[in-house]
Amino acid sequence: MFWGLIASFWVGNVLLLLLNLPLIGMWVRLLTVPFRYLFPAALFFVCVGVYSTNNNLFDVAMVTVFGAAGYALIRLRFEPAPLLLGFVLGPMVEENFHRALLLSRGDLSIFVSRPISLGFIAACAWLIALLAVSAARQRKARGGLSSEPAA
Repeated sequence: MFWGLIASFWVGNVLLLLLNLPLIGMWVRLLTVPFRYLFPAALFFVCVGVYSTNNNLFDVAMVTVFGAAGYALIRLRFEPAPLLLGFVLGPMVEENFHRALLLSRGDLSIFVSRPISLGFIAACAWLIALLAVSAARQRKARGGLSSEPAA
């Protein structure tokens, strides 16, 4: 089963290579299409693809909402990697936190009674404090926070 999957990957890659080598010129010309034409076309195909999966307009609305949220996060200069990590690892952390609380019968001291977990908590607290101090220093250097009272 596993080797069949690997073989299908190889076959797929060979077929993609055979199809795309003659089409290199077309792909290069595609890069010259102005953004004002390419962006609406991409949005159209995204909406058609989302609608075609379940034939549901709610899915298209969800894509629109999440796209707007993503655009807002980009405009607000949020880093995508930590958000993605939190989105992927969040449910696992929550599940294991719940499991630890079940095993300890709701006692939160389980997280500080072992040296390894206490070390991880201390390291996290230290890193958060370091980031906060660094951000405060940068803000002060830019003149963002003034210690002088307003006249």
